[in-house]
Amino acid sequence: MFGLLITIIYVSFISLGLPDSLLGAAWPVMRVEFSAPLSYAGIISMIISGGTIMSSLLSDRLTKKFGTGLVTAISVAMTAAALFCFSVSTQLWMLFVFAVPYGLGAGGVDASLNNYVALHLKSRHMSWLHCMWGVGAAVSPYIMSYALTGGSGWQQGYLIVAIIQIVLSVFIFVSLPLWKKKPLAIASEAVEVAEENKTDEEPSVSESTGEIADNIEKSETKSKPLSFKQILKTSGAVPCFICFFCYCALEQTAMLWSSSYMVYHNGLSVETAAGFASLFFIGITSGRAVNGFLTFKFGDKTLIRAGQCIMLCGAAFIFIPDVPVVTYIGFTLLGLGCAPVYPSIIHMTPTLFGADKSQAMIGVQMASAYLGSCFAPPLYGLMANHISQAVLPYYLLVLLALMVVMHELTVKKTAKNVMT
Repeated sequence: MFGLLITIIYVSFISLGLPDSLLGAAWPVMRVEFSAPLSYAGIISMIISGGTIMSSLLSDRLTKKFGTGLVTAISVAMTAAALFCFSVSTQLWMLFVFAVPYGLGAGGVDASLNNYVALHLKSRHMSWLHCMWGVGAAVSPYIMSYALTGGSGWQQGYLIVAIIQIVLSVFIFVSLPLWKKKPLAIASEAVEVAEENKTDEEPSVSESTGEIADNIEKSETKSKPLSFKQILKTSGAVPCFICFFCYCALEQTAMLWSSSYMVYHNGLSVETAAGFASLFFIGITSGRAVNGFLTFKFGDKTLIRAGQCIMLCGAAFIFIPDVPVVTYIGFTLLGLGCAPVYPSIIHMTPTLFGADKSQAMIGVQMASAYLGSCFAPPLYGLMANHISQAVLPYYLLVLLALMVVMHELTVKKTAKNVMT
């Protein structure tokens, strides 16, 4: 039962990544068909992010009331429906409307599953699960490129992904009874997670497997949801949220605009750029696969700092003009650097803030991340319209610098939380 449940969670993360890169890959064609300015991709992205923010902030209440399994199943189904509606849209305003359920579904899956994994499973699982997100995100540009080069149009690209999402949604609904059980293997691994997250100064975990499982279950279902004011008052919460904002702002900007950047800055065709845009996701995916093994030797904080250094190298490569190969390397390195940051920060959350607060904290973390997704890409779109596409690496570097500062502040301010 434990292995089957883990498989379902992995499949759910693939479904989470599938829709994320479609808009960026297809927008150079979509904007021509809808006679829309380049920057309107940022508006659609903003609406999607707004939906994810709403569902992330509600995740603590929804998960405690309905459970992780049901929230995940409904969220995937909602995303599938929105993608299908995208595929049949004939007017620009229809994309704006259907972007709302698109975002609501994505946020529900993200917050609920991340908290479940952070509570129950080891850091390597968090990395490998987010690697599965990268698999979905890396595959979808190829699906869109296939649809575009085959002459079927961007609509078929969205339709193919919608069908995949529908199948995954059915699979998760069928598996709902598994989510209601607390397999012994999960409880045992929860004990190991608690042990490995302890610092050297802290005593060993003394509770039995059953007690650990009961404590986690209580944090998931029986404790009262925290108010937003209570969350903000938690030591280290604000810099942690800003760190998430900056990370997702950087990731989403690179994700959305890499294809357009290569078209207008490197002179590639739309079809070729759509395919090479997947290099960023390949970097994230391969990086998280490797990162899962690195967690055997290195802690979350070390891996986050290493990732930030690699991101710096990637942004530096993108600076070099008129050499497409160097641009490809830059986006790949940027993805590699992004790989450990997101899963490692999430996995640390129960340790830094407590299991009883983890769902509420992760919900606001997701909301903060999607605020970055909401505002950063359209802001860059405006800068690209009025200045130049060449400002992209400068923009990424500013976000990276702020992210580094906020992560170090989080570590410093939560040191007492970990000790007590």
